[in-house]
Amino acid sequence: MTATGGPKPKAVQVADALRIDIEKMKPGDKLPSQRELIDRFGFASQTIQNGLAALRTEGLIVSAGNLGNFVSDGAPSPSSDVRDDIKEIRSQIQALAERVAALEEHSGPGGA
Repeated sequence: MTATGGPKPKAVQVADALRIDIEKMKPGDKLPSQRELIDRFGFASQTIQNGLAALRTEGLIVSAGNLGNFVSDGAPSPSSDVRDDIKEIRSQIQALAERVAALEEHSGPGGA
């Protein structure tokens, strides 16, 4: 549960579970494909992407384009550019949109 008492956003759930997996892996090890993660978690591809984006932002994984995502070696990555910042903002907006949708679903017709 989060500090507000609600469930964690799905993208955060993905990132949390993958952090545990990453602890057992070595630098350079490949993470499961996006399709495998979709099957594992049962979430939409955008949700999976948002979870992976959080891990990239933390420096835990690196993306190699179509080759997939790999465990980082801990070396600092090249300086972030505006595109990376925009991707992170989009990821956060998606997580917030999922949370709002869940809250609206639980509030039922007519609001609270």
